[in-house]
Amino acid sequence: MTISNDLLIFRESAVDMEESEVLTYILKLAPCRKDPEILASDLLERFGSLKNVLEARPEMLRTVPGIGARSAEIIASFLPVVRVWQRLTITEPAKICNARDAESFCKSLLSGCRCEEFWVVCLNAQCKVLGKRRISTGSLSEVSAYPRLVMETALNYNAHSVILSHNHPGGTCAPSMEDIQSTIQLKRLLNGIGIMVLDHIIVAGDNTYSMVQHGDIDYRTK
Repeated sequence: MTISNDLLIFRESAVDMEESEVLTYILKLAPCRKDPEILASDLLERFGSLKNVLEARPEMLRTVPGIGARSAEIIASFLPVVRVWQRLTITEPAKICNARDAESFCKSLLSGCRCEEFWVVCLNAQCKVLGKRRISTGSLSEVSAYPRLVMETALNYNAHSVILSHNHPGGTCAPSMEDIQSTIQLKRLLNGIGIMVLDHIIVAGDNTYSMVQHGDIDYRTK
C-alpha cells in the first residue's frame, strides 16, 4: 500500500480508527527502525494511551527502542498543530456565568499544552467574552504572570473584569503558594484601576481548579 493510499484511508476513516491504527499511520510518515505496527504497540504500552503519546516530549519518546530523533520530532509535532486548529475554531461562549463555564473555557485554551502558559480572558459588565490573550509561555514547571502585560491586556479590551488562567503540565491542578500570592498581587493591581478578577483557573490535563471556589481569593473584595 502506498503512502498516498494510506493518507486517503486515514482522512476518510480516522474518526473510527483504534488508537493503535492512528499511531501506526503517524509512524509510517517517520523514518522508523522497526515495523510501525510494532512500534505503535510499544509506544502505547509505554505511555498508556494515544493522548499520552502525543503529549510526550521528544526526549521521552526516544526512550522507546526504535524511535529515533526524527521519528520523535514528527510524533511530537502533531499535538501543537491540533492545538492551533482547536484554538482557531474555539467558539467563545456568549457569557461566562459561573465557575463551571470559566473552567470549561480555560480548559479549551490550555488542554494538551506541554509547557506552562498564562492567559487572561477579558469580559464586559454582562460577563460576555471580549477577548483573550496568552501573556507568557514558560517551562514545564513555571510561567511568569507579567503584571504590566496583564493590565495592558485588560485595558486594551476595556474589560470590566478578567479571568486569569494557567496550566500545570503533567502535574496536579492545586496551586502553589506562589500561584496564590501572585494572583492576590494581580488582583490588587487590577482592582486599583477598577477591574475585577473573577477567578484564576488552573488546568492540569482533564482537571481544573478554581481559586474562588476553593477560597484562595474572593472576587468580591478589593
